[in-house]
Amino acid sequence: MIIIEPRVRQLLIEDALNTFPDECCGFLFGREEHDGTRIVVDILVVDNSKEGDKTRRFEISPQDYMAAETHAVVNDWTLLGIYHSHPKHPAIPSEHDRKAAQPYFSYVIISVMDENTINLRSWLLNEEQQFEEEKIIDYIFT
Repeated sequence: MIIIEPRVRQLLIEDALNTFPDECCGFLFGREEHDGTRIVVDILVVDNSKEGDKTRRFEISPQDYMAAETHAVVNDWTLLGIYHSHPKHPAIPSEHDRKAAQPYFSYVIISVMDENTINLRSWLLNEEQQFEEEKIIDYIFT
């Protein structure tokens, strides 16, 4: 299960809309509770470094990945995963997404059909290297 703070959810949507019709991408930060629940409290937006057509693919540079690791350490957070958008496509990982995925990371996909039709879904790799949906729940204030 993954909890995305409302402010962070809005930042994800804004990045996807601002980058449309290209794919946006970035990193998810927060903490993992003892029960495995992940709480996303911040993101790091990075440039899609894919050469050529960015409407169907994204790529994160090694320098941006290192910056994300540093960002996590400096803020005492855990790097929980990666997000990206699917312009004019559902928030379902592609085969390309699956092959590039790493164990442990949450993969949040923001589907942007148009400025009024936006859907967020999250995915984790299982032991068979296949994606399983990770339930996103509304942030619970405690």
